[in-house]
Amino acid sequence: MLSRRDLLRAGLIASGGSLLLPRWARADAGAAFNAAVAFPSPYLRPFAQELPIPAVARPAAPFATLRNIAPNTAFYEIRVREGQQRYHPDLPPSTVWGYEDVNGPAGARLSPGPTFVSREGTPMLVRFRNELPRLHTGFGMPNLAVHRHGGDQAPEDDGHPEEFFRPGESKDYYYPEFIYPGDARQTQSLLWYHDHVVDFTAQNVYRGLAGFFLRQSDREPGDENDPRGLRLPSGPYEIGLAFQDRLFAPDGQLVYDSFDHNGFLGDTYMVNGAVQPFLRVKRRKYRFRFLCGSNARYYQMYMSSGQPFIQIGTEGGLLERPIARDSIYMAPGERYDVIIDFSNYAQGTEIVLENRLEQKTGRGPDRVIPFGTPIMKFIVDGTAPDNSVIPAQLRPAFEPDPFPPTVRRVVEFTRSKGAWTVNGELWDPNRIIAQPRLNDVEIWTIRNSSGGWAHPIHVHGGHSQILSKNGAPPAPWDAGIRDMVNLNGNDQAEVRIHFRSFRGKYVFHCHNVEHEDMAMMSQLEII
Repeated sequence: MLSRRDLLRAGLIASGGSLLLPRWARADAGAAFNAAVAFPSPYLRPFAQELPIPAVARPAAPFATLRNIAPNTAFYEIRVREGQQRYHPDLPPSTVWGYEDVNGPAGARLSPGPTFVSREGTPMLVRFRNELPRLHTGFGMPNLAVHRHGGDQAPEDDGHPEEFFRPGESKDYYYPEFIYPGDARQTQSLLWYHDHVVDFTAQNVYRGLAGFFLRQSDREPGDENDPRGLRLPSGPYEIGLAFQDRLFAPDGQLVYDSFDHNGFLGDTYMVNGAVQPFLRVKRRKYRFRFLCGSNARYYQMYMSSGQPFIQIGTEGGLLERPIARDSIYMAPGERYDVIIDFSNYAQGTEIVLENRLEQKTGRGPDRVIPFGTPIMKFIVDGTAPDNSVIPAQLRPAFEPDPFPPTVRRVVEFTRSKGAWTVNGELWDPNRIIAQPRLNDVEIWTIRNSSGGWAHPIHVHGGHSQILSKNGAPPAPWDAGIRDMVNLNGNDQAEVRIHFRSFRGKYVFHCHNVEHEDMAMMSQLEII
């Protein structure tokens, strides 16, 4: 199958994005149809369904493998298959691709997939079985590459876009979950996993291939009653929220523009695969793991009550101290760890989580508006014991780095000849633009010179810390370990990257996944 990038090279996509081929495809039949039927989505009642919470993946019995693994490894087995999922009570079931836990509860939703919960010191081996239809209909590519976004794993387990496996095949991914002595950089962090196949990441993720991956440690064991930990809200009071947007045809089926390489936007908001759900909460503190799982849409979240969020972490784990924030700004791929306290609300109070960031195109966000679009609703319903606390200090301060930087590089993300490029070049699996040595620290100046387009940048294989953005120190909420560096129009960031874990080839790219698929991706090799 030709990719959009192949068609661009062949001259089948005219300048300015006009097409010589049909644009719009449905997830159920793959039939092309006039764009006029693709927007807007049918009106759907908000808050008509309860928030789905993905089940936790259950370990499987050990299975035969050729991998060299530790004796205490936990085994998991996941089917990747096509199925039907209802996004809203007023919609018929839609055709989706998703992850199904072989040992999970019957009837579990396919998207998001099961939530993996790992423990530092206990490795994991996850077998993904590709049971997608070889001759499928609709958009997407049934070849798969599973990327654990933000994790420490060897290149062969990182979901390199060119290392995919086909329908009828399976692949074992090994996650060592080792502990660096005295290092808390990736403890208590929210990762996520999603498809990463070359040229079709955007379509496959949009079709449903994503899920949460939660890491725990002795410092944060996930139990607010455990005195060894920080006693942050836990159990039923720790909930992942994956924010996505989708477009629906009049008959309720998913719609996608397979040739939109600017960044596809839907007009309907979902949380955990449900359109504008509600969640009943108790009068106590909750810990929410925010994930921006949209292809190209940014969010700026507010509480309708005016209540601040208490941010305690980002992608790489906990901040040094909690930060009160009026809103949470999120780029595609970013995660935020926040606490919301409902203890002062009366029974029956309703609070809406809303997005007040206006965005009309894949170019990026436009402006903050006074009243936003409802994302979900919280309904205060009863009381519950609350043994959780919000510590004044969440983790030790970052100590002076014992590894001085060895190399400084400039990496430029730009638009060239109607395509998305890194240092002026399209993706080429044979090109390597950086070769750090294992345990090297490099300082990358990452520039967005694409003429006002926004680019959220994700670097695989290293641990990143923002040193400055546009010459100024990072904001407090950006000061921790990040695996995302968001650059709005003409931004520039100085980023420290420690390549400390494995030798081999990794990619880095824009996480507006349409930009990634259209070649805004390059490769490094740790030697």
